Amino acid sequence: MEAAWLEAVKWDARGLAPVIVQEIGSNDILMFAWMNRTALLQTAETGRAVYWSRSRGQLWLKGEESGHIQYVRELRLDCDQDALLLKVEQVAGIACHTGRHSCFFQKLEATQNDYVWSMVEPVLKTPEKSLNV
Repeated sequence: MEAAWLEAVKWDARGLAPVIVQEIGSNDILMFAWMNRTALLQTAETGRAVYWSRSRGQLWLKGEESGHIQYVRELRLDCDQDALLLKVEQVAGIACHTGRHSCFFQKLEATQNDYVWSMVEPVLKTPEKSLNV
């Protein structure tokens, strides 16, 4: 029998819900991910962020390979009940598989005739391998 609180989430047709991950303290947005029911349940039960990897088609325990664990301090559901917010303690200050603090390290900037994406956050640790998450 599934917990009633899991059923409060409006899962999409694939059984997924989008997740925004915010660092507690700094309030930086670290990443965007997806969860299914199992990922959300495991996250709630363990206090560690577990996501659904669409590219790999499997659960993904954040930090399992990289060591960049996310300890979940708060879990919130938005007003439409179709998006989640995790407030996390980010181990080692690195959330992105590129070795940066945040996955949102590219900023749109105007040039004379166009726009360009500029890298605005440094690589804190060169990743040993690039993970396709």
